[in-house]
Amino acid sequence: MPLTIEQRQEQVRQAEEILFRPDESIGFARALFFGHFQAEAVFPYPRLDPEEAQVLASLLDGVRRFAEEEIDPFAIDREADIPRKVIRGLGQLGILGMTVPRAYGGLGLSQKAYSRVMEIIGARDASVAVFINAHHSIGLRGIVLAGSEAQKQHWLPRLCRGEALAAFALTEPEAGSDAANVQTSATPTEDGQHYVVNGEKRYITNGAIADVLTVMARTPVPGKETTQVTAFLVTPDMPGFEVVEARMPKCGIRGTATARLRFRNMRVPAANLLGELGKGLKLALSVIDYGRTTFGASCTGAAKVCVRAATQHARTRKQFGQTLGEFEMVKEKLAWMAAHSLAMEAMTFHCAHLIDTGAPDYMVETAMLKVFASEALWRIVNDTIQIFGGQAYFSNEPYERMMRDARINLIGEGANDVLRAFIALVGIRNVGLSLKGVLDALYRPWGQLGTLWRFGRRQIRQYLWAPAVPVRSGALQAEASDLGRRVQEFGRAVEAVLRRYREETLERQYVQKRLADAAIDLYASACVLSRLDALLTEASSQPPAQHDHMLSIGRYFLRLASRRIGTRLAQLWDNEDQKATQVADALQAANVSTLFDPGS
Repeated sequence: MPLTIEQRQEQVRQAEEILFRPDESIGFARALFFGHFQAEAVFPYPRLDPEEAQVLASLLDGVRRFAEEEIDPFAIDREADIPRKVIRGLGQLGILGMTVPRAYGGLGLSQKAYSRVMEIIGARDASVAVFINAHHSIGLRGIVLAGSEAQKQHWLPRLCRGEALAAFALTEPEAGSDAANVQTSATPTEDGQHYVVNGEKRYITNGAIADVLTVMARTPVPGKETTQVTAFLVTPDMPGFEVVEARMPKCGIRGTATARLRFRNMRVPAANLLGELGKGLKLALSVIDYGRTTFGASCTGAAKVCVRAATQHARTRKQFGQTLGEFEMVKEKLAWMAAHSLAMEAMTFHCAHLIDTGAPDYMVETAMLKVFASEALWRIVNDTIQIFGGQAYFSNEPYERMMRDARINLIGEGANDVLRAFIALVGIRNVGLSLKGVLDALYRPWGQLGTLWRFGRRQIRQYLWAPAVPVRSGALQAEASDLGRRVQEFGRAVEAVLRRYREETLERQYVQKRLADAAIDLYASACVLSRLDALLTEASSQPPAQHDHMLSIGRYFLRLASRRIGTRLAQLWDNEDQKATQVADALQAANVSTLFDPGS
């Protein structure tokens, strides 16, 4: 049933409060929707601090040895458990508190350094990567971002050492990707010393093994007509905390302890409130940005494993008198896999850099990374299985497990379809406000000449000149010009959509998907181009042959992405959307769905 006007207005009000800032500062991704290219946001390609790079090099050696010697992905999948020995080892290496400030027991390293470590973990086993993400990227992150000094001192040192584990409890039966629909309630007691929490959480990674959980619940807030989401620190020893199901059986990442929890009149001390009253949803979305960046790193590690394995197999396996790698359909798969692995890595490193530098706006970029990386890995694993053939289907090889493990990535940390709508709607919001201001000015021109003048200048610029993409290497000028042209076309398309559909754009998900996918490819292309530019203009320890290979791979990605962008923008106006709607609506009618009864 379509939403009522009042329901839609309430959704918009909540989104405005959570997602938009009074200063209206916008980051790279949002600027794309205006047809702008914020070069300073992606050029030059980010680098690790030299001192940190030395520390990281030593840490990576230890992580690789630990992963190879102690993490047995076959056993973890078979036993559906990550051994405590592995968890203790991760704590001793410092991985469980890698980005936590040293003052609280962490290593104090950057998100970029953390991404490098998570590539190795993701390459070895997805269950361990998800466990670390749940503990470090989102579980304890709320304490780092919003905890009181007492909360930080009490929890962070033990969490960093792995002596205590953390979880993040947001998802409920009625609140998954729709995070604002949390129904768990937290009612203050008359004396104000406690909150009484009632509700249920499900699909909570580490939920039954965590020593502290960040729990989102609705609370009354002075001055607000409706209850607001607030974050609390909850421990399993609180009366009323119930583990309904400690380890929910599932398709993949079987080593993670995914729990279903229930709270029955659970009394939580008011001192356990995390951050500000009523600001829990904003904190949750901030925390998830870290989790999505870690997702990108883990997916990149797994993708690199597939590229290496598939390439080696294609080079040595013979069929019909030729190696597999001599067949063009295999060549296409290998090239696609390599190109998108490079893009995943570049996007992850850039998102991590935005976090490290305290950029005011990167929520859209991390959503883009999550969609791109999860879907690229899904295809990469599938193509790897196709290249290996029947051999990959059996459980003595890692690929069927990797396929099962990879599928959750398209759902967790926000389902990809939901994130596409989010990317599109957040991106067009500022453009829509700009157009609304111009339309208002047209009815009152003498009082709004400044608005019309600024809009006219921007329009002339956008339609006559593509934005500059300032690469330092002359060898990349053609790619830079093509990217600038695609950004210009995208900005024009966004404006055309808003002029045509106006408020209806909020409901047109066919349009939203195409705009989001085009924007994701623009962002991926910018990150890849920045990396190639650094490759050609900065000193490197890599041999020239590797430079040439990476340049070839990166250029191939840029061509693929450019073609996809053009196709998606063309499909805004030439498509089969109406037919798809007719078929889907008819199919959902009871008398039509019986057409698909097996054997009928």
